[in-house]
Amino acid sequence: MIIDTLDNLARYEAVNPLFKDVVEFIKKNNLSKFEVGKYPIKDKDLFVNIAVAKGKAPDEAVIETHRKMIDIQIPLDVPETYGYTPLCDLPEAEYNAEKDITKYPDLMAESFVDCQPGMFAIFFPQDGHAPCISMAPEIKKAIFKVKV
Repeated sequence: MIIDTLDNLARYEAVNPLFKDVVEFIKKNNLSKFEVGKYPIKDKDLFVNIAVAKGKAPDEAVIETHRKMIDIQIPLDVPETYGYTPLCDLPEAEYNAEKDITKYPDLMAESFVDCQPGMFAIFFPQDGHAPCISMAPEIKKAIFKVKV
């Protein structure tokens, strides 16, 4: 997991070859102006979902992991908190290959990190994360899906 400001995102380009495309996309586009939906950048290897999600209490947020994609999550309008539990600390659970997601609905995250608008959180396949924790009723956010 990486948490940082968008001003520093380019420092992480060496982590994955597609991160450079994410940086360029953000430089060229105002993510706050995008309507809710899925926007392809590099076919199935890189796309961004713009979503409006319901704010949840920490005990309502569901931990999830992904095997094939890295998440770069960016809150656009209000702060968002993410629950975090390393995959190695999570029990076996059913993987949905079509949606590339494993959910752990009956678990509470081990720790929590806050992300303000202007920041991002990167979650790798080894990072169990519970998104959408917020006191706000809704969170507008960008979720870049990057092929591992």
